[in-house]
Amino acid sequence: MSRKKNRREFLTGTAMAGVGYWVASRRAWAQSKSPNEKLNVAAIGAGGHGHGDISNVAAAGANIIALCDVDDERAKDSYNKFPKARRFHDFRVMFDKIQREIDGVVVATPDHTHAVATMMAMKLGKHVYTEKPLTHDVYEARMLTEAAGKYKVVTQMGNQGTALDSLREAVEVIQSGAIGPVREVHVWTNRPIWPQGAHAVLQHKAVQSALHGGTDRARAPATLKWDLWLGTAAERPYDPIYLPFNWRGWWDYGTGALGDMACHIVNMAFMACKLGYPTSVEARMSEYNPETYPMWSIIRYEFPARGELPPLEWTWYDGGQNKPAQVNRKLKRLAHGQDIPGGGSLLIGDKGTLFSPHDYSGVYKLLPEKDFEGYQPPTPRLPRSPGHYQEWVTACIEGKPEMCMSTFSYAGPLTETVVLGCVAMRARTKILWDGANMKITNDEEAKANKYIRREYRTGWSL
Repeated sequence: MSRKKNRREFLTGTAMAGVGYWVASRRAWAQSKSPNEKLNVAAIGAGGHGHGDISNVAAAGANIIALCDVDDERAKDSYNKFPKARRFHDFRVMFDKIQREIDGVVVATPDHTHAVATMMAMKLGKHVYTEKPLTHDVYEARMLTEAAGKYKVVTQMGNQGTALDSLREAVEVIQSGAIGPVREVHVWTNRPIWPQGAHAVLQHKAVQSALHGGTDRARAPATLKWDLWLGTAAERPYDPIYLPFNWRGWWDYGTGALGDMACHIVNMAFMACKLGYPTSVEARMSEYNPETYPMWSIIRYEFPARGELPPLEWTWYDGGQNKPAQVNRKLKRLAHGQDIPGGGSLLIGDKGTLFSPHDYSGVYKLLPEKDFEGYQPPTPRLPRSPGHYQEWVTACIEGKPEMCMSTFSYAGPLTETVVLGCVAMRARTKILWDGANMKITNDEEAKANKYIRREYRTGWSL
């Protein structure tokens, strides 16, 4: 059995006009304004994927009043599309100057800046839409989750597939017991599609020069504020290898293939299986170097029993064609011979398997197919979405955080779990995790608690 959903349903929302919003004070709950006004939104990160987020939020009825980006060239499409929006390079300056005019904020910066921008917005009482992964670090995810509850703002993480009817239906199918108790989850991606691994360092002369104290360094373009781009990360010379997209493969800025895609691909399984904190995480990978993520990795999470749900093992695979050949053979066997695409997930239950050959769970099949001929999914229990961006805009307007499916109360723990895998890669040994206390309990061996919370550069804080 196969269920599909149109991609456009979660990438765009229906236009919503004639409704407005007012923030009475810096930390106040938003209240209705004039019926002829709209939600005023500022964007932090206006280029690349941020341009798409901003455009979709505008299509859902928001008024884009400010654009903040450290790279004018990267942000020029947004500048051209929203010519009346005020422009800033530093979001701290933006908030200082016009925070009273802002109702909501879209954060679409590189991963290492997500948390500080998002936290500042929430402390000022602003609703926030933040791209995935919610944060770079485990500690940051926990702090944003707690802050969202404290400041009572509307929050949404940008794992757009959460709004798909097919994902929500798959969750209902799993929770109805159709394939029985789930004990194994397998999730994979074709990422990285950017330079990563030891060769990304060794083959770039300028990076080598910087690492070894040389003087042969490239200059940042005039349109880029390099120091602001670095943000929380340690100071280092500009190098074109990091931009505009390759930062994802570097420890200091990105979260690798895992952080880039797991908040999408594992989303359905995490929700359906009611996962929380894992008890252990262990990583295998192609190689380790102190600058970039490896070419491929296999990460195994162990989760405890959850009420009547049994313990569960979740295995993540990345590296595309570079990962071990046995991975594709294993996945094809578990998928009952189905073709294995670049990204997808398998949930193995006692009575069957749910196979989603789609990054966002836009399609699913119950296997073996002969066992599920004529199967009808259960009566819908989860609300169906008007669109991922529309959910957030409407929730902001109505002052109802619960209208968002990927609110930080859900997205925070999901992100913690995902980026804990990045910690396991750096630990290079199995880590035992005490989620309640946010601590690796075998750290005498792992020496990895230092990766739970980064030390920010002077001038940056949560």
